[in-house]
Amino acid sequence: MKTAKEKIFFDTDVILDISTGREPFFADSAKLLSLVEKGEYKGFASSLSFSNIYYIHRKFTDHTVAVNFLKKLRLLVTVLNVNDAVIQKALESGFKDFEDAVQYYACLQNKIDFIITRNIDDYKKSDISVYTPSEFLALKMI
Repeated sequence: MKTAKEKIFFDTDVILDISTGREPFFADSAKLLSLVEKGEYKGFASSLSFSNIYYIHRKFTDHTVAVNFLKKLRLLVTVLNVNDAVIQKALESGFKDFEDAVQYYACLQNKIDFIITRNIDDYKKSDISVYTPSEFLALKMI
């Protein structure tokens, strides 16, 4: 019997590490996304991340490059909706970073197994396992 693939959520910072080639974080983040591409995990990002990534990525490149990156990303990850319930929970959460609260509650709503971020402290209140890309790869011995 085949088991369901584990669901991993890519925080905005991890995707930006990939899209901008930001060192020393690029290699592990890109490796993790490649595991999603190979079908070893199911990848997710929030709809909020897409607009934030576009805004920041465009500053480094231009509109066309930013959109092309997002098109490729969209083929690899499932986009989690940010709805009224997610926003309400995020507003009431006590998270210090509202964006992280929104992403966390979108993950909870979608039964995500792991949140991958470089800012683990931002998810102190998480009931979902949170790792940096390098920690996750070490945990899974990849």
